Amino acid sequence: MLHAVIPAGGSGTRLWPLSRATNPKFLHPLTGTAETLIQATVARLASVAALGDTYVVTGVAHAPGIARQLPDLPESNILIEPSPRDSCAAIGLAAAVIAQRDPEAVMGSFAADHLVRDGARFVEVLRDAEAGARRGLLMTVGITPTHPETGYGYLQCGKTVDGPIRTVDEFKEKPSLDVATEYVRSGRYLWNASMFVWRVDVFLKELHRQQPELHDGLLRIAAAWDTDDRDRVLGEIWPTLPKISVDYAVMEGAAAAGLVATVPGDFGWNDVGDFHTLGDVLPADDNGNVIVGDSATLDGGKPEVLLHDSTGTVVVPQSGRLVAALGMHDVIVVDTPDAVLVCPRDRAQDVKKLVDELKERGDSRI
Repeated sequence: MLHAVIPAGGSGTRLWPLSRATNPKFLHPLTGTAETLIQATVARLASVAALGDTYVVTGVAHAPGIARQLPDLPESNILIEPSPRDSCAAIGLAAAVIAQRDPEAVMGSFAADHLVRDGARFVEVLRDAEAGARRGLLMTVGITPTHPETGYGYLQCGKTVDGPIRTVDEFKEKPSLDVATEYVRSGRYLWNASMFVWRVDVFLKELHRQQPELHDGLLRIAAAWDTDDRDRVLGEIWPTLPKISVDYAVMEGAAAAGLVATVPGDFGWNDVGDFHTLGDVLPADDNGNVIVGDSATLDGGKPEVLLHDSTGTVVVPQSGRLVAALGMHDVIVVDTPDAVLVCPRDRAQDVKKLVDELKERGDSRI
């Protein structure tokens, strides 16, 4: 059994205005079922991690929503960050707290906002990753590419260690389309989905080697975590911790030292980064239209969405109003009580620019 860690941060700016800073995408039912993304994440980990060994690392604003959606999760397993310090502080905090409770534990880190279609295959891959972790490797779960993708980082794979386990020679930044095409053609690269499995002692040792200041601060916080002194120590140390991702802080240097390996994942993974992606992964009608969320009827039986002569349209009805579209093709319509978004599907990645502009204006609707 693993100790499962679920970092739950960020605001999902490419899914605005559905996803907001105070109500991010992992709290929404974007799975094609009534489950929210974070509920689905916990459910798929249930066969490899007991609920008592499952931790969520999140911010102050999101903790109440997570507690409501995961009522059976022990309250002490929701690790609340006073402020965002990027992924290494979040994941490192969980590793340090787990190490206090179980020094030889194997932990896995899995984002709160990913979709996985084949849960059984996902578990098989985790078992392979766990085997590598018990050998002392820092394991990643790489995703077998289905197409050249410029929105993901890549893992450059090296020699075979055992069975499906391969070394990771290098972490690659998001590439151009030509480079991504060459990566996929070569068969030596996997998408970097930021899923990790390792022994906590091995990770903390490598964190100490590369980021001693961050390591020492996290261990001081963890030592006080289950005491009355937690808030004082957390308040003193947390703001001083380096703000850096776990890839930059640990994994890239560990790969150069030959300590990182991967197993390929082919379990229908998607990171649900924008509305165009939702249109691809959620069930569609005969015309390729996707309605996100519970859209059966309003009170009185009136349809919430009315589409006529429209194809490939993604509609997110959240205001209670009737959303009607006529002659629309490959567009996105998101209707919330205080904001409406309309854009072509091929501009879905640019929704973040709207959020950036609202931030510059000081607008609170972000």
